[in-house]
Amino acid sequence: MRTGVIAKKMGMTRLFQADGRHVPVTVLQLEDVQVVGRREQDRDGYTAVQLGAGKAKAKNVAKPQRVAFGKAEVEPKARVVEFRVAEDALLDVGATITADHFVAGQMVDISGVTQGKGFAGAMKRWGFGGLRATHGVSVSHRSHGSTGNRQDPGRVFKNKKMAGHMGARNRTQQNLEVVLTDIPRGLIFVKGSVPGHKGGWLIVKDAIKVARPDEAPYPAGLKELLKKADLEEQPIGGLVDEAAVHEIPALPSDEEVKAIAAEQEAGALEAEAAAAEAEAQAEATETNDSEAEGDKPEADESKEG
Repeated sequence: MRTGVIAKKMGMTRLFQADGRHVPVTVLQLEDVQVVGRREQDRDGYTAVQLGAGKAKAKNVAKPQRVAFGKAEVEPKARVVEFRVAEDALLDVGATITADHFVAGQMVDISGVTQGKGFAGAMKRWGFGGLRATHGVSVSHRSHGSTGNRQDPGRVFKNKKMAGHMGARNRTQQNLEVVLTDIPRGLIFVKGSVPGHKGGWLIVKDAIKVARPDEAPYPAGLKELLKKADLEEQPIGGLVDEAAVHEIPALPSDEEVKAIAAEQEAGALEAEAAAAEAEAQAEATETNDSEAEGDKPEADESKEG
């Protein structure tokens, strides 16, 4: 198990495949993601790495944190998160993680805080239908209606769906596909939407339900291991990486369509013939039964005593 990363949500856009299909993507940026601490089994009882991302002013950082950043010889970070890792996936303090930590076609789990909606009514928060907006309901047609029972139990049950604070909760979106990575700019393009608003911090990990691809670097995609050419900025063509392209199943040819239509027509004719034969057999059976009843001698109603 390797470490995840801390990313900032930059917004959404779309990329194109070679056949013209567009893919909606969310752009995530890695801002100076560095290792600021590590936890070892012998000393701490578990193995983990502490990552820091972004930049923070020294005057806005508490003194104990400034001391920790000073020992790690890194600049103060705006966000610090600890990730559990395997013993062979521990990283050195001060190492920088880049966007090549993930590869195109890989599935990831992204966690963040959803957008806050403030105080919301039951219709917006839970999708209630509301009351009738007609005569007699007055201005309460968007209310949630009754919430409790009678004197027994004499209270409202917990977790009742009512109006209240909506959003601003920790949520994880699983199995999102990485369709492109831009190493020089530190960008990761993920297919679909992720929790949170623009500028919010997110935690990106390897998908827990899908195996990590062999192409993904282990223990991490480190800046120290990259070549100078990999860090040179190059224009992005706006196309999805070939490793993340999903081909459309080929449509049947005209000959195959004709063969399928002929097969279906033959099947329909066979079904009609079978139905006609069954109907003829039923009519023949009824005729034989009626003839048999007519050939029977009439029973004498009166018998001599």
